[in-house]
Amino acid sequence: MKTIGLLGGMSWESSAEYYRLVNERVRELRGGYHSARTVLYSVDFAEIEAMQAEERWDDAGRELNRAALALEAAGADFVVLCTNTMHKVADQLTDGLGVPLLHLADTTAAAIKAREITRVGLLGTGFTMAQPFYRERLAAHGLDVLVPGEEDRETVHRVIYDELVHGVVTEDSRERYREVIARLVEAGAEGVIYGCTEIELLVGPEDSRVPTFPTTRLHAEAAVDYALGKASLPPTV
Repeated sequence: MKTIGLLGGMSWESSAEYYRLVNERVRELRGGYHSARTVLYSVDFAEIEAMQAEERWDDAGRELNRAALALEAAGADFVVLCTNTMHKVADQLTDGLGVPLLHLADTTAAAIKAREITRVGLLGTGFTMAQPFYRERLAAHGLDVLVPGEEDRETVHRVIYDELVHGVVTEDSRERYREVIARLVEAGAEGVIYGCTEIELLVGPEDSRVPTFPTTRLHAEAAVDYALGKASLPPTV
């Protein structure tokens, strides 16, 4: 079994989900007393959030690069960045890294294409929805990506940062998300990406009338399948 390097803390609420999901996947596939070989580097999210807000992406990239190198030094065979948004600095994160990064957008694209879906809606932080780094990565896999309108983007982002990263889950916010999802479907989305690792704390497949793609679960399962030699890394672009 390869050792999974989890680069988390953004937020720790979703990183805890990663740890649970990878171990549940190992138990499902290997049974008995088996659990995942992992090393975890958890950053202080307050520092990363300040860099996001101030658009100090180079600083964030250097910080996550240090973390990734520390994971490699601790024995990780590959790195799993436990956040969608910070894949914006994936190129900086991998600078000088001697082990691969399991890129979350590639994992998500592979799952979408396996369902023979080409047009998807994307929910995530304001950074993920509005900036091109994530949408263009998906588009390079042949996907047509829709994002909510500005008001809906603000709602989705606010719920993530004001509630979900603090472990707050409310029925009102769940209903707001359902409304946003419905509007994406009305705009032509054949599936919806839950493209922030906290979103799965709030909504699930039952909240959409089209297939949903929960990136946290997909990423965690792909990490285990690769660690156990059951799958190769997904195609990159």
